[in-house]
Amino acid sequence: MKLNDLLATQFVLPSIPKVVALLLSELGRDDPDLKKINQLISTDPALTTRLLQTANSGDFNLAGKINSVSESLAVLHLAQVRAMVQTAAAAASLKAIPGIQLQSFWTYSLNVARSSRSLAGLVRQNQQAAFTSGLLHAMGELALHLGMPQELAKLDNQIPVLDLLRAKLEQQTFGFCYAQVGAGFARRWGLPESIVDAIEHQDAPFEGAVYEPLAGVIHLAVWRARAKEANFSANVLAVTFPGEVGDVLGLDIDMVLQQDPIDWPTLAPLRKPG
Repeated sequence: MKLNDLLATQFVLPSIPKVVALLLSELGRDDPDLKKINQLISTDPALTTRLLQTANSGDFNLAGKINSVSESLAVLHLAQVRAMVQTAAAAASLKAIPGIQLQSFWTYSLNVARSSRSLAGLVRQNQQAAFTSGLLHAMGELALHLGMPQELAKLDNQIPVLDLLRAKLEQQTFGFCYAQVGAGFARRWGLPESIVDAIEHQDAPFEGAVYEPLAGVIHLAVWRARAKEANFSANVLAVTFPGEVGDVLGLDIDMVLQQDPIDWPTLAPLRKPG
């Protein structure tokens, strides 16, 4: 399948049932806590995407300017947010995606988002855009698995979904990788161009004529999260650190490793057995 054909398919990010249930409970209160609502939605890539779509629509004359859940909540009415959550609740289930364990996948994505926000602060990039880009950076992997299940099953047998060389193998095999797929859908959904560019160029943020500092931030955060998930030793960390990206951003391996704003859980394998 060609990239344009894949992007022409219907792709809907699944919401996390637990998050939806907690949001419905909070939104049902007489005086909902906006901070709690912000925190909950920010852990759900599907709801984050829908809020950004709505906030960046022509209705608010702010297209391309809203980069985060908190900014979206500042312009949307709670009634709109409640309607989105209720719609998500009607179909809230972790839809099976061949080769992917969604609970673990979203945990990994959230880890990348938090590291991206932390690293962005060091290099004076937009931290809210960095968090959103990190949260959504790998959604193209889900679209690939849904749109090309047989091809991806073969690829999954060669290399794990979260291997550091995954993007390169997809590029060699299909002529595109999850980064271009994710960026294509993000652009179709009307997300800010800074987020689209960060997702699209995350694997090669400074190659050729490309210079995308936010994509560089995502690149380093992805390395950090995947290295942690794989339980790399100190020697392997040193060997695999993308120093060429770090050099451009002025970040060495120690600076990246120190940006650990969360307690990293042990993630279940993302490949299903057999």
